[in-house]
Amino acid sequence: MIIHQFYDKSLAHASYAVIRTGKMIVIDPSRDPQPYYDFAQLNEADIVGVIETHPHADFVSSHLEIHQTTGATIYVSKLTGALYPHETFDDGDVIELNDIKLKAINTPGHSPDSICILLEDEYRHDNAIFTGDTLFVGDVGRPDLREDVGNITAKKEELAKQMYHSTRDKLMRLPKNVIVYPAHGPGSLCGKNMSADLQSTIGREISENYALQLMDELQFVKTLTTDQPFVPKYFGWDVEMNKKGAVKLNEGISLVPKNSTIEENILVIDTRNKADFRKGHLKDSINLQNGEKFETWLGSIISLDEKFYLIASNNSDLDIMIKKTAKIGYEGNIKAALLTPDNSNERSVDLDIEDFKANEQNYTVVDVRNWGEVNDGTLFNNPVIIPLPELRERINEIPTGKPIVAHCAAGYRSAAAASIISAKIKNVPVYDLGEAVLEVNKIKP
Repeated sequence: MIIHQFYDKSLAHASYAVIRTGKMIVIDPSRDPQPYYDFAQLNEADIVGVIETHPHADFVSSHLEIHQTTGATIYVSKLTGALYPHETFDDGDVIELNDIKLKAINTPGHSPDSICILLEDEYRHDNAIFTGDTLFVGDVGRPDLREDVGNITAKKEELAKQMYHSTRDKLMRLPKNVIVYPAHGPGSLCGKNMSADLQSTIGREISENYALQLMDELQFVKTLTTDQPFVPKYFGWDVEMNKKGAVKLNEGISLVPKNSTIEENILVIDTRNKADFRKGHLKDSINLQNGEKFETWLGSIISLDEKFYLIASNNSDLDIMIKKTAKIGYEGNIKAALLTPDNSNERSVDLDIEDFKANEQNYTVVDVRNWGEVNDGTLFNNPVIIPLPELRERINEIPTGKPIVAHCAAGYRSAAAASIISAKIKNVPVYDLGEAVLEVNKIKP
């Protein structure tokens, strides 16, 4: 038996392959199915099934494409209301791969239609459980993403109650040595307290996971519904897309026009590094750099129906960025993808760090970190607090009587924020504090 984890660090997403005697099951696949095809070929296995633990909110799944390409059966809970060819997979249902079994366990909580998959090995021992977004290492799935989307909607308090019983009545009753394979790791917005580890055991989670400690249902609901991270704009859209099944990846990205003339009044997303962006960019463009969390920030800043141009410095990078955009289902939003235009003549202004250190009161400081970070303490005196996902809608809350300095925790988000602010506020300089936030903050008393 082979169990293999595929991990996409950009979306903190884990998917899995289970192989036994030449047959392979894929669990919670990403938008690009090629890694699963390659792994099957490497191990001389046929992909015979795809299991979706629930309709994912944070990425587009390739379950339908894998079915269309390989003929593999898609398994999903009957509660999903799936609109693609599938077999239902709920409590009591079993998939057999020769002498091992994959058994469905309904575990509502993150979503009403969530399932976990318990693997019984060839020795008839419960060996591992694929927990989707129900149980993470150090956390459980947030309960507030299905209040308005999906086949079944539910208020977060009701889903939190269901999570209480899914964990206590089902998962925590499993043998303590059962290995836990979750669908997400640290950095995912599907939870709030994930460990850096990408697998665990039931026993370890019972011992260490805050959500599995002794508490009554009311206390659990309050704990789980408090201090959850922000919800990107694209999450509900992806739930509905995954319920239907997405078009094949290459078909989707092949429709993206390239090297088009840029029209006015359409947003421009410049994915180059900020050093190049600062030297020359199109007027009012947003610098959302090619980085580990590009997809999340793109889907947090850009609305579902908003068109944009996508810019990169070379064709290889451009293809990468188109594919990254497709991972959250936004390839249809791309008006055109193109290399840096010749008329990229706008330059960013440079902040005098020493003057800022000495005269912070002469600047308007905009803190674009997330609320969870801000609640742990601000880094400067009296900042204007507007998390990056809210910035475009709240620009008018920024005072314009002083030069503006945007900061985050390490420099990625502040580059995007400074470009967003400078596109709308023209009467004062707008600076990006960038990585200097680490240096400046050290000298504060």
